[in-house]
Amino acid sequence: MEYIIGILLALIVCGTAAFVGLDRDRALYPTMLIVVASYYVLFAAMGGGNEALLLEVAISAAFVVAAIAGFKLNLWLVVGGLAVHGLFDFTHHLVLRNPGVPVWWPGFCLAFDVTAAIFLGALLIKRSNVSLQRTAFGGR
Repeated sequence: MEYIIGILLALIVCGTAAFVGLDRDRALYPTMLIVVASYYVLFAAMGGGNEALLLEVAISAAFVVAAIAGFKLNLWLVVGGLAVHGLFDFTHHLVLRNPGVPVWWPGFCLAFDVTAAIFLGALLIKRSNVSLQRTAFGGR
């Protein structure tokens, strides 16, 4: 059930952002990557494990760097960051033990992250095709 909810929520969040125009600012998806990466830090703080907290901060920092690089250089880095974070969700329990992580969280976050990555990737492809068509055909 957590997978279905993650997919639906990502579609609702990303779809609403696109419909309303919140995604016109290139900062939306990098910010999303920073936020999804921060939850494991929150769970470690809630679970009380100092070792887990330090490891989660280090891992989260890597995703923050990816988000900043994607914002500054190319949003495809954010697509990759979201997808990699989804894979990280799938293997998180193999990498470290964080007692604060809810049992359903990895599945939910995996589904959300991968769906958001696909959504952003599709937007980037669509927008680049529109730009190419406008350039090729002399449009605005």
